[in-house]
Amino acid sequence: MLDQKQVQDYIRTIPDFPHDGIMFRDVTTLFQDPRGFRLAVDQLLAPFVGQHIDKVTGLEARGFILGGAIAHQLSKGFVPIRKAGKLPAKTISQDYELEYGQATVEIHDDAFSPGETVLVVDDLLATGGTAEAGIKLIERLGAEVVGTAFVVDLPDLGGRAKLEAMGMSVHALCSYAGD
Repeated sequence: MLDQKQVQDYIRTIPDFPHDGIMFRDVTTLFQDPRGFRLAVDQLLAPFVGQHIDKVTGLEARGFILGGAIAHQLSKGFVPIRKAGKLPAKTISQDYELEYGQATVEIHDDAFSPGETVLVVDDLLATGGTAEAGIKLIERLGAEVVGTAFVVDLPDLGGRAKLEAMGMSVHALCSYAGD
């Protein structure tokens, strides 16, 4: 019988990282395995095949790996959404709340043209703050988000509900309740 591993089988769990009580879902083990990585990329893009997508955007940092691979598969351009101060040209920024403070993400102000359609990709959906900020940046430039795709969803932290309340389609490959 063939090996029928699922994406979740490639993800390592590290207890008490970065703080006590946290079960960290480490996707680097997924990325380093060629079958696991291919499986994740194929499954992330599957719901969007046939949809009109002009560009793929990835949220810093692991979203760059996944988003770049998906953009390549779709033969589309890739746009990074980065932490503040990391992009070299003129940017727009969006603040968002973290459980322990505030952060800012940025995008080049010429990354999208009005009317372009965009797929947002990241490795993990927790509280949804980073994804929400990224979506707001894309929309401020006049582009339309056609969907969001994540490897891992932590539904108890409310990110999916937050994005769905914004009218976003949320696609996740696996979820971990209670995290």
